[in-house]
Amino acid sequence: MTSPLDQKLRIDGPVAITANRLTDGAVIHRARQGGWTTDLAAALVVTTSEEAIALLKEAAGQGTLVVGDYAAPVEIAVDGKILPGNLRERIRCAGPTFELPRVPVGV
Repeated sequence: MTSPLDQKLRIDGPVAITANRLTDGAVIHRARQGGWTTDLAAALVVTTSEEAIALLKEAAGQGTLVVGDYAAPVEIAVDGKILPGNLRERIRCAGPTFELPRVPVGV
């Protein structure tokens, strides 16, 4: 079986590398300054397959920190703001589409 990192990745516009933090499941993005951030506005945006593959390989080596990393489409607004590029990413950035049950304190 071929690893996803060894398969050809086609990039059709700007993407950010996103994943979930292993400790709590939070949505995180590869940051411009290195490391990871929960703030999409601070995400590193790339536009070529080569750049995305290099970042994905780097993320794969951080298996104790992140899980499920992939190149997610983003849009760059006129003012330069980074926005989610599709419905899935809008949901991931905004949180659940329904109210979660509240757990009483101390339970």
